[in-house]
Amino acid sequence: MTTYSKTSPYYSTEQTASYLDVLSLRSFPSQKDDILFTVTAQYENRPDLLAYDLYNDTNLWWVFAVRNRSIIKDPTFDLVAGIQIYLPKLETIRSSLGL
Repeated sequence: MTTYSKTSPYYSTEQTASYLDVLSLRSFPSQKDDILFTVTAQYENRPDLLAYDLYNDTNLWWVFAVRNRSIIKDPTFDLVAGIQIYLPKLETIRSSLGL
């Protein structure tokens, strides 16, 4: 059985020796100081690059979809140039993930 890191989207998903259960998403509380960001062409379909540039960690690519559930359904292909999403601060992410 695989042990997922705290930065993995699968960390809190139940698993057995033979399968990983349905994804159990964690959440990030919205904060007044979350940044409203307009996605640029550089980050289109590349949440990993945005996560690296913001948080220095490509493993946090899934954070944008979780924080912006009403806008992003597919974490990769819904990240298109021109949409506006909220970006949680690194401190919020660390606190929510227990890092």
